Amino acid sequence: MKYSYNWIVLILSFSLSGCHGSNSTMQETSANTNSVNEVLPSVKVTINETNLPTPVTEKLIEFKPFAVYKDKGSFNKFAPSGYMPTGECLYMNDAWTESCAQGKTCIKVIYDIDCSKKSRNWAGIYWLNPADNWGDRRGGYNLTGAQKLTFWARGEKGGERIEEFKIGGVGRAMEYPDSDSAFIGPVILTKEWKEYTIDLRGKELSYISGGFAWVSNTDANAESCVFYLDEIEYK
Repeated sequence: MKYSYNWIVLILSFSLSGCHGSNSTMQETSANTNSVNEVLPSVKVTINETNLPTPVTEKLIEFKPFAVYKDKGSFNKFAPSGYMPTGECLYMNDAWTESCAQGKTCIKVIYDIDCSKKSRNWAGIYWLNPADNWGDRRGGYNLTGAQKLTFWARGEKGGERIEEFKIGGVGRAMEYPDSDSAFIGPVILTKEWKEYTIDLRGKELSYISGGFAWVSNTDANAESCVFYLDEIEYK
C-alpha cells in the first residue's frame, strides 16, 4: 500500500506540473498575439467616389427647325412643284395674305372637283427638292434628328377631307429614293386654323426629297375642296 501511494503522489505531481505548463503556454501565446496586433496596425480602406470613372453620356445633336414653308420669299427648303396626277385641276397661291395662321402669307389651294371627275378623280401636290425631282436625280436633305413635322390647316367651308398629309415616299423605284415616309389621314378640316403633327420618331430621315405632300379625291369631296396651309416645318 505504501508503494502504491508513492506512485500516486508522483503521478499527481506530473499532472499538476503539466497543467501549469499548458497555462503558461497559453498565456505566452496570448501575449505573442497581442504583440503582433500592436506591430500590425489595422488597415481602413476608403473609396474616394471622386476618383471613380464617370459614365459616358452621348450628347444629342439639337435639331433646328427646318422650314418647308414659312412665308413667301422666306428660305423655304422645298418647292411645291409635284402636281399630281397632272395638275390640270389644281390651283395654288403660296402668297395668300388674308387671314393666315401666322406671318404675312400662307397657301391657298383650290382642288377643282368637277374638273377632277372628268379626269383621274384624285389630285395632290408634293413639295420637292430640287423642284420636279421624283427620285431621278440627287437632291433632298438629311433630316436626321427631326421628331415631327407640324403644319397649320383650315378649310374654306369646313368639312373638306384630305386623304393624306405626308412626308417622304418619293422615288421608290428610282435611283435616288427617299429613305422613309410618314403620314396622317384622312383629315377632316374645320373653318378654324388647327395645327397638325406628323410623328417622325423612329423614322429613317437621312435622305428626304419629298418634304411635304397632300392627296385628296372626288369621293371624299363631292362638291368643292378649297383649303389653306401655313407654317409647314420639321422640328
